[in-house]
Amino acid sequence: MNLKEQIKNDMKEAMRAKENAKRDTLRNIQAAIKQIEVDERKELTDTEVEKILLKYAKQREDALVQFKEAGRHDLVAKEEAELALVKSYLPEPLGDAELETMLKEIIASAGASSMADIGKVMGAVKTAAGSRADGSRINQAVKKLLS
Repeated sequence: MNLKEQIKNDMKEAMRAKENAKRDTLRNIQAAIKQIEVDERKELTDTEVEKILLKYAKQREDALVQFKEAGRHDLVAKEEAELALVKSYLPEPLGDAELETMLKEIIASAGASSMADIGKVMGAVKTAAGSRADGSRINQAVKKLLS
């Protein structure tokens, strides 16, 4: 079962169990998926669905920070629940050791030796890591290894 079907089935289960928060979150995710499928007139792959989930998770994280600053603890709890649900559909993130090992291999294979080669390395790492590592985290690690 692909990721899109899993989200759809989980939404049906949430509806049957009357879990309104879960149902609403999954419905929002499905709407985002459907919007892109309609706009681009194509069926999305699991990788593309993961990108949508990452974007949705990032939005939840940003909202979480703003609600904490505003002292809205009721909304903080809601955003945390949504974020946990979204992260359950994403692959396990790379650990620091795994990421560093991957970076060293890619840097060696690309022949990168200075900061001028960061573009080559970043492209290869993003392809290899996929949605398992955040772009800013990758960038910081690459800069650390190349400097």
